[in-house]
Amino acid sequence: MDAMRSILAKRKEGMTFAGIPSYCTANDLVIEACLKQAKRFDDYILLEATANQVNQFGGYTGMKPADYRDFVYRIADKVGFPKDKIILGGDHLGPLTWVDEPEKDAMEKAVELVKLFVSAGYKKIHLDTSMRVGDDPTDKPLSDETIARRGAVLYEACEEAYQELLKENPDEQRPAFIIGSEVPIPGGAQEVEDSLAVTKPEAVAKTLKTYEEQFEKRGIKDAFGNIIGIVVQPGVEFGDADFFRYDRAEARELTRAVKKYDNIVLEGHSTDYQPAEALKEMVEDGIAILKVGPALTFALREGLFALSMMEKILVPEDRQARFIEVMEETMMKNPKDWQKHYHGTEEEKALKRKYSFSDRCRYYFAQPEMQKAINRLFENMSGVQIPLSMLHQYMPYQYIKVRDGVLSMDPRELAEDFVVHVTEDYNYATKLNYSIADIHIK
Repeated sequence: MDAMRSILAKRKEGMTFAGIPSYCTANDLVIEACLKQAKRFDDYILLEATANQVNQFGGYTGMKPADYRDFVYRIADKVGFPKDKIILGGDHLGPLTWVDEPEKDAMEKAVELVKLFVSAGYKKIHLDTSMRVGDDPTDKPLSDETIARRGAVLYEACEEAYQELLKENPDEQRPAFIIGSEVPIPGGAQEVEDSLAVTKPEAVAKTLKTYEEQFEKRGIKDAFGNIIGIVVQPGVEFGDADFFRYDRAEARELTRAVKKYDNIVLEGHSTDYQPAEALKEMVEDGIAILKVGPALTFALREGLFALSMMEKILVPEDRQARFIEVMEETMMKNPKDWQKHYHGTEEEKALKRKYSFSDRCRYYFAQPEMQKAINRLFENMSGVQIPLSMLHQYMPYQYIKVRDGVLSMDPRELAEDFVVHVTEDYNYATKLNYSIADIHIK
């Protein structure tokens, strides 16, 4: 049994801790940190790419699905993580990046997209057709029937690609699929409202029933044996400066109702910035797949900022990497990936470019100017001795690990440990009797 389906089997046996974090990122330092931390366990790690990061046209990373796979595998080889323990996932696969095009064109591109992901060996496929395309009416919500019809088309395309894989390898594992119509937008909300509407049990039932009808219309048999989860809104979200903490009482109607479907789990998106205890409650309540993305690069940015602050003190000005300034210059030079998301005065937008939980700066990490600044920052900080007292000021959690001999003073390791601090919370939520090695803030 493959790793994703084993979660269902474990939960059927009453193992309510059984779940998995889904690290949705295309950042090399973040992936490296996640893999290094995962080496502590003989366990699988789920790494996902979204359709806007990775697609047949390169996405904002410049990578196609096979490129992202090879990118992850190169990092795994570098850190000594076994590739057979990596589950690759495709997130928000559908017409997401072609919503301005008519259905015919958008869906043709979406079909090609999902086929490329399956052909490249991705084993967790999130089929997301919840968004309107160019010729959909704008005066009413997209119907469940339309969403499911398009999802069934994509499922069928995935199955075609999988059958081709079987010709080359009869033992090829079949992908596991995630569906759902109440899907939060990738990367968090642009604005956080006063309250969030938790998905109603009736909406889950209708989604499953409508998909079943659409599969039947297309003559697709046994599809629900391969659909292991459904995306819901359990009441978690984040915006620029705030987040909604999981409230299990508010989600109880949903989580209790879904227990009757023993062949699926719930997938929670936008679980970024949730406390460890809240994540653990989510898994116990059946939200067994925890998607996290911006919180990872937000943490990396914090680590790089902290190194930059120390660099300003320890390195002569004419040799400094100026990472903070370079990031601002890079984002201002090409504002398309943040200007629709950050609102307010010029001062407020400047703060958001640096500190927003939505973390739009992640779109710029792969830019040559940013890469050059990061590498120079690491080089500069490798050439100086950081006083422990200064480390205590700017990296207090990492200071404790350095003090206790479990983390080196290598600047790359220090920055990556900010990411590890996030992954520890997800391990606490999904592993039995897990003890956080880092500082556990209640």
